[in-house]
Amino acid sequence: MRGPFTSFGRTVTATKRAMRLEEVRGLIERGQVGTGSLLAYGNGRSYGDSCQNCENAVVPMASAGEISLDTDTGLLTASAGVMLSDIIVRAAPLGWFPAVVPGTQNITLGGAIANDVHGKNHHRRGTFGCHVERFSLLRSDGVVRACSRTENTELFEASIGGMGLTGLILEATIRLMPVGHADVEESAVAFDNLDEYFELAADADAQNEYAVAWIDQLAGGLETGRGVLLTANHVAEGGAFKAAKKPNLSVPLQPPFNVLNQYSIGLFNRAYRWSKLRRPGLRRSSYASYFFPLDGVRNWNRLYGPGGLYQHQSVVPEALGRDVVPALLKAAQDAGQASFLTVLKRFGPVRSPGLMSFPSAGYTLTLDFPAQGNATLKLLEKLDAITIEAGGAVNPYKDARMSADVFAAGFPQWRRLEAQRDPAFMSDFWRRTAMVLDGQEHKREAAE
Repeated sequence: MRGPFTSFGRTVTATKRAMRLEEVRGLIERGQVGTGSLLAYGNGRSYGDSCQNCENAVVPMASAGEISLDTDTGLLTASAGVMLSDIIVRAAPLGWFPAVVPGTQNITLGGAIANDVHGKNHHRRGTFGCHVERFSLLRSDGVVRACSRTENTELFEASIGGMGLTGLILEATIRLMPVGHADVEESAVAFDNLDEYFELAADADAQNEYAVAWIDQLAGGLETGRGVLLTANHVAEGGAFKAAKKPNLSVPLQPPFNVLNQYSIGLFNRAYRWSKLRRPGLRRSSYASYFFPLDGVRNWNRLYGPGGLYQHQSVVPEALGRDVVPALLKAAQDAGQASFLTVLKRFGPVRSPGLMSFPSAGYTLTLDFPAQGNATLKLLEKLDAITIEAGGAVNPYKDARMSADVFAAGFPQWRRLEAQRDPAFMSDFWRRTAMVLDGQEHKREAAE
């Protein structure tokens, strides 16, 4: 199959070689699958190298497929390559909606499970993995295992958030939530600084299904953390379902330079704030505009220029959020780096069944930076250090460069995933983090 198979951030080497699922099945039957030779590849929306296997091959899984929905229970079964957008189109007209959706609907069902994605309602629904009932997993020994909370439970837990390292998810059943309509009633509340946001956040979560804050990352001084808190709930009823339209806007060519700088982002921030606050009170928004606003611009990641972008998402304990979030924003400002998309959310206490799930109770801050060489890398290391010192973690499936030590500090349970990892499956992320840690442990043991 033709490549390259890129990641969305475009800062890492793309995998050039791919194998069809039928080809992989044949190799497995003949016992010809090599160590670390495979990795499932969904739709390439991971930002870093968790979806890359440059030394060997990926297995593209995105495909059209049958979707079965029990309209009495909300249980939906589909092949792992089905897109989230197709699930919504199938289920929403019948009064059902995915309990958790991330910031794009252009991901596969298998990818949503493997990354245990989260959304704007973590405080109520937890992660995507909380709503997975079961899935079938093809391992390199040729056995397809049924995994659930009661069957092959260790594989079930390791695969949710396991970044595709336990095998190929072939089919999955998830539980949807009932809604009056896919669209939402949205409310926007301005806050002038982070102190005001923290006063609003808990009540916003208690009163609403969805809550997320957009931050003007360039604002400093007394206005550090100025932004808009966006809350929403599904409308009770509201006419026929209208599927998201194909994007009218596109970035057809790669600009030769980074379009998103302090000046352009400053203009965007003022325009965005005005657009959200110009109409007070509740307003109806389509599900696409509220949940997936950037899906409306095809290839928007090209705006970051030929170097691509780094996304840094951290989570820190709630008790430390008032100190740590301002410190993260200040570090970016001090470095002179402008973040185009800056999002702040409050994670709740709902625990995922996934072994390697990223969210935990506290605050999560997401920052996007154009890749500008060592200056950007040094800033990201600084953000890592602030996060880890606070007892937090950096999101692995959005990462392209965190050190093995930073990964281990945020995910000390990585050894349990390594124990469940299928030896035929490997990613560039796991190779540069867990495998380095594993090698260090073996060296220490040998020395002792």
